[in-house]
Amino acid sequence: MTVRNVRAHQSRGLLPPPEVRGRTGYYGAEHVARIELIRELQADGFNLELIRRLLESAGSSTAALRFTRALRAPFGDEAPEIITAEALAERWGSGDPKLLKRAQELGIMRPLGDGRYEEVSPTLARVSGELAELGISARQALEVAGSLRRHADSVARAYMKLFVEAVWKPFEAEGRPEERWPEVSEALERLRPLAAESLHAMFGLAMDDATERTFGRQLERLPDPAKR
Repeated sequence: MTVRNVRAHQSRGLLPPPEVRGRTGYYGAEHVARIELIRELQADGFNLELIRRLLESAGSSTAALRFTRALRAPFGDEAPEIITAEALAERWGSGDPKLLKRAQELGIMRPLGDGRYEEVSPTLARVSGELAELGISARQALEVAGSLRRHADSVARAYMKLFVEAVWKPFEAEGRPEERWPEVSEALERLRPLAAESLHAMFGLAMDDATERTFGRQLERLPDPAKR
């Protein structure tokens, strides 16, 4: 950063003043952490006024950095993969542009230009390939993916509401004390895997029940060999 930008951050209340010795200002690790945080938040689309308010409410660059990173951290640890439109058409067995459009709407694909796309979750890509081997078309798979996305959005909102009601609001009611920022950050970090584990366990129960109900009815329709 230029000296001018550093001074501009100070004038906006984003950066504490340096330690002045004589006519020289010395910046330490706290200033570096604060500048890095500001740049990260700017890259994510936060304007400087919102950043200033966040830093003021946190009262500590270290605490604010951890909390904002917890907010921005991706849920999973999958690394996105790049695929071409031609490869997608081959996988799906169709070059219908509506399929690609639907995948983008669901957040599964992100266009990169020049006919290339980012697969946000390679796991979902692998599943779609295996579904194709079972005779399930890309259109059918995307219909199911749309239903899953709607339900997943509902679950995510439920857990965020739980966090706000049980953790954030009491924290705010206490005036957001600086010493409790690490506790709040840890709660958010722990909530993510707990939400995933509970959702996976509940889905297992639901899948067992659905399988038993569905195939129980189908098996009842089979002819009884003893009556033949």
